Amino acid sequence: MDATLLKALNEERRNRRAALVITDLGSGAQRLVREAGIGAEPDAGELRQMLLSGKSRTQATEAGERFIAVHLPATKFVIIGAVHISQVLAPMAMATGFDVTVIDPRTAFATPERFAGINLLAEWPDEVLGDVGLDRWCAFAALTHDPKIDDMPLAAALKAGCFYVGALGSRKTHAKRLDRLMQAGIGPEFAARIHAPIGLDIGAQSPAEIAVSVLAEAIAALRGRDARRDTAGGAAA
Repeated sequence: MDATLLKALNEERRNRRAALVITDLGSGAQRLVREAGIGAEPDAGELRQMLLSGKSRTQATEAGERFIAVHLPATKFVIIGAVHISQVLAPMAMATGFDVTVIDPRTAFATPERFAGINLLAEWPDEVLGDVGLDRWCAFAALTHDPKIDDMPLAAALKAGCFYVGALGSRKTHAKRLDRLMQAGIGPEFAARIHAPIGLDIGAQSPAEIAVSVLAEAIAALRGRDARRDTAGGAAA
């Protein structure tokens, strides 16, 4: 890889932007395709699916074989609420490759004993989210049921373009949440991105089952899959 291309790739990495490096296996020529520029490629749909898959591979084309290297930022999972669901969700998300952070100002819940090995911040979200960082490669779940804790980070996650934004609560609870968010300046086009009730509709009842449904829904969103939801919705706990 020549110095100019490497410099450009490292710039994308520093800014947590995805990119592809395409190498012509016949000539050895390489070029960088940034995520923002995929739409200009003749095979944009295929390249986008490769990007979402996260897998590099060799591809045969009419012009010969090429190798497409996929470069993705580390995916994050920010969980608001050190609750029972989070105790299961956090280690599962870590096991599937997410960098996990749990945030909850309630020190009775946010204890190292309950979240061993997890990046746990016993702080108000508005004080630490700037350091944690929300962006396109971040999943987000609001699980406290407390508007004073959930609403501000929910709005921040929507504005940051997180690939997955979920919130715990019934349809009635969510309707009230939408009213509050709209009063805070979050328009319907943003609010429509919230997965609520949170999680795939697998009939989840226990905190562990809800955690499974949330993680599955987040992974589906990451991979660009249409995670079809029953009209009954996900977890309304």
